[in-house]
Amino acid sequence: MTSKSDTHYGIDFSQLTPHECYKVLIGSIVPRPIAWITTIDNSGRVNAAPFSFFNALSADPPLVGFGIQRKADGVEKDTLRNIQETGVFTINIVNNSLVEAMSICAIAFPEQDSELVAAGLSSENGILVPSPRILDAPVSLECNKTMIIPTGPKGEIVLGEVVFAHIHQDLCDPEKLHIDQQLLDAVGRMGGQGYSLTREYFDLSVKSVDEWAASQDSGERIWSK
Repeated sequence: MTSKSDTHYGIDFSQLTPHECYKVLIGSIVPRPIAWITTIDNSGRVNAAPFSFFNALSADPPLVGFGIQRKADGVEKDTLRNIQETGVFTINIVNNSLVEAMSICAIAFPEQDSELVAAGLSSENGILVPSPRILDAPVSLECNKTMIIPTGPKGEIVLGEVVFAHIHQDLCDPEKLHIDQQLLDAVGRMGGQGYSLTREYFDLSVKSVDEWAASQDSGERIWSK
């Protein structure tokens, strides 16, 4: 399964179980953004659940994607079933003040119980999609499903196009569309049960070729992309 060099272990994924692959991935690819996804079924029931296999994938068109595993018995999770029924979903960004409420929404409640009610959260119907947004979320992205890609017998990747964004007015410059990262105070997912804050923020610009060459001449420390 593993080999060892002077400095690293080598891990052959073809020799791992799915759970072992999962452990290596979630421990290595960190921090991961959290998609707190709200959906609605054809009967009007709302579901809320967090997923950390998630990211923005394209700006033109504005696409997001997330991975979702089925339950241990192979049954689809409510989030996937609702997206298949309605073709829409809403991604709510998790900040530090909402971590506990988000964690409550990860509990496997019976289908008839509301995660949002259990977490003490209020929601409001979307502007362009029927799936609701969480009112306390600093950012909510309304999405139309683009496609669902099977990844095997136990999982899917969902792609969606962002069609409307709700951003708390304290966070966003409406002219430049700049979002204040420190005020956003987003939380990331680490390995195991770990989470991370994003408060130690710093800027690092990419040099031009000429700037890079000048820094070589001056002996300046070089940052690689």
